[in-house]
Amino acid sequence: MHVSHSHCSSPATINRRSWRGKSTIFCNSRGTFFILTPPKDIQAGHDRVVYIEGMQSMKRPLEVCSLYRLFLSIIAALLYQPLGAASVVVPSTSCYVLDNSSHIYDFSSWIGYTLEYDGKDTDLAIRFCKDVETRSQLGYVDFGRFDKFNYFVAGSGRVNFVQEFYNGDLLNCEHGYDKMGRTAHVNIICGSCLDGQCKGGFGCICNVTFESTCRVLVELAIPCEKQGLRVFEGFTVGFHPRSWEIVNNGMTQLGFEKVYKEFSFKTEPTHVDLYMTAIASLSSLVQQPIIKISPEQGLEVRLSGSGATGSPPTTLTPTMLMVDWRCEKARDIPYEVEITVPVEGYDPIQFTLTKMCEYRQGEGGNATRGWATFGVLSCM
Repeated sequence: MHVSHSHCSSPATINRRSWRGKSTIFCNSRGTFFILTPPKDIQAGHDRVVYIEGMQSMKRPLEVCSLYRLFLSIIAALLYQPLGAASVVVPSTSCYVLDNSSHIYDFSSWIGYTLEYDGKDTDLAIRFCKDVETRSQLGYVDFGRFDKFNYFVAGSGRVNFVQEFYNGDLLNCEHGYDKMGRTAHVNIICGSCLDGQCKGGFGCICNVTFESTCRVLVELAIPCEKQGLRVFEGFTVGFHPRSWEIVNNGMTQLGFEKVYKEFSFKTEPTHVDLYMTAIASLSSLVQQPIIKISPEQGLEVRLSGSGATGSPPTTLTPTMLMVDWRCEKARDIPYEVEITVPVEGYDPIQFTLTKMCEYRQGEGGNATRGWATFGVLSCM
């Protein structure tokens, strides 16, 4: 085999079966080129190599390598483009948790599932994400409810998650300024108890310890849900001036994860102002937003402001994202504007804004309703 090349380093063998018996130009990642002619084993530079077959000569090798680098850039752009990527939507219930790596676990399907513990002195039952209670011949005693004061967080060590239940029965537990009543602390282990219980089952209570008559510690083992997407915690998107939040703590709020006609803007507004904030130490991970309009024709949309350029948002210095939209074609159903904010190392932030277009708007946002409008103005 004859190889003509320049600046090639230590050899690496390319599979001979991929060689089809033609003179071929190769370029490596530095733009170095060489010509390979069959039929023996092919030796090339140690860099990853892409070859272009069917070229019999190399009259302008620098142009060939430039095209190769352009080809790689296009492929990389397509691979890293976040359109269509999964985004994190807040679950429909409060029975979810983020682990220590910010991945979400949704336990909504577990709500109300009952796990019981038969002890020597007392029997205890947990209704998952509902309440904890002891059961005896004297009756049920409530040790807390999973309500608006719920506490569901990541654990440490062998404990994966922790739940706190508050506002249980007050009898003989009225002390304390908060009047929280009986409470329960539940350590959740994904898998089995230390003694091997719960293997292959739907979970069980491993151990129960009463700190006092007003507080109980419970260790629970369950087969945890599949790890979900990675949430960019602390990130917020809302309407400016500050009112309704579209994204809270990195999760898209219900109503903005897809098209809802009742959440749509009317025709008249030609712009919507949004603000974005993030934890300062992570704000540099936020990248330039991308928009996708459906259908593609009929609504003109432009993004502007510091948020449109990918400037890092922080709590003290929020970035502004101005959405300027103008109806070019009337239709009966709303236009969909999907905004994706890529975040390095996390699943992207994605939310949807919708706008009704009952009539066409001019360049300045004025309505163009044809001769009917002209007639009304003439009468005035």
